[in-house]
This record gives sequence, C-alpha cells and structure tokens, in this order.
Amino acid sequence: MRLSRMLKRCKEFFYRKDGASGIEYAIAAAMVAAVLTTFIEPISTNVTSIFEKVQTSMENAGKTGGGTASTGGGSGT
Repeated sequence: MRLSRMLKRCKEFFYRKDGASGIEYAIAAAMVAAVLTTFIEPISTNVTSIFEKVQTSMENAGKTGGGTASTGGGSGT
C-alpha cells in the first residue's frame, strides 16, 4: 500500500506544472548572468575609451580657447 501511494505521489510531482515557471525564470536569470559576465569586460573597456576621448577633447578645447562663445567680434561703441 505504501509503495503504490509513493509511486502515485511521484507521478503527481513529475506532472505538476505550477513550479515550471519558477524554474524557467531561474534558468533565464542564469543565462543573463552568464552573458553579462562574458561581455562586461569589453563593454567597460569601450565605455572607458569613450570617456577618455571626451576628456581629451575637453582638455584640448580648454587649451585652445574653447569655441566661439567668448569671441567678442560684435558691434562696439
């Protein structure tokens, strides 16, 4: 009697669908984590490169006078 009840519960356990979505979300989260750990270094390297280019451009603009906003060139008195 116990063995048949245990087999019945095992069958019910394997055919239940309510836990499937939780497992699917866990697998999806693991896949996202794997992709992020794979590509985080190249992405951070590219972002750092972009910020360094911006910083260099701003420093060079500051050395040369920095644009047309401060050029007088208007009608005087």
